[in-house]
Amino acid sequence: MRSTWTRGWPALLAALMLASGCDAASQTSAPPSAASSTTATTVGSPSGGLTSTPAAGSKTTGGIARSVPVRLQIPDIGVDTPVMSLGLAADGTVEVPPIKSDSPAGWYRGSPTPGQTGPSVILGHVTVGQYGDGVFRQLAQLHPGARVLVRLEDGASANFVVDSVRTVAKDQFPTEEVYGNVDRPELRLITCGGPKTGDGYRDNVLVFASLSGTAG
Repeated sequence: MRSTWTRGWPALLAALMLASGCDAASQTSAPPSAASSTTATTVGSPSGGLTSTPAAGSKTTGGIARSVPVRLQIPDIGVDTPVMSLGLAADGTVEVPPIKSDSPAGWYRGSPTPGQTGPSVILGHVTVGQYGDGVFRQLAQLHPGARVLVRLEDGASANFVVDSVRTVAKDQFPTEEVYGNVDRPELRLITCGGPKTGDGYRDNVLVFASLSGTAG
């Protein structure tokens, strides 16, 4: 059964600007709006409403009970981080984790929860201004076959295996591939990457993973 989490969206999803703070040495608090940020990262962000997100406790075909992610573990690159919930900012851009020491990864709550049918999206910083390395500093070093574990609020866990790792120019972000419908539970991990340009980075690093098992 094909996922319906983006039902009602335009066929081509609009690309918005995500204020990422991926380097941003000058940023010491929450990122500025994308319109004024020189460190903004282009990522595909859905246009339209988010009304198809299932209610808490519901189930989707091919997945597990809806439960928000609370922890992300990627053994191959030493990631073991809490996961916060992210929505949309007032200007329509996707929120990001704060620019602070030990900033966690963030799940975009407009996407399915991990383990549900569809692409669940988790964002993380590669660097966090004056605080140094971000939680996804080594994301580009992942390889196909690597394990990704997402622990959920209800005590269950969703286990994923990496299918591919891509570095893409921000102005060529594959919005439909990241946010578009898929017929199985998948995971997207997103951060900045590539060479630095001014205060930011030229590219995005994208990890595509698929569900390999569940527990709990």
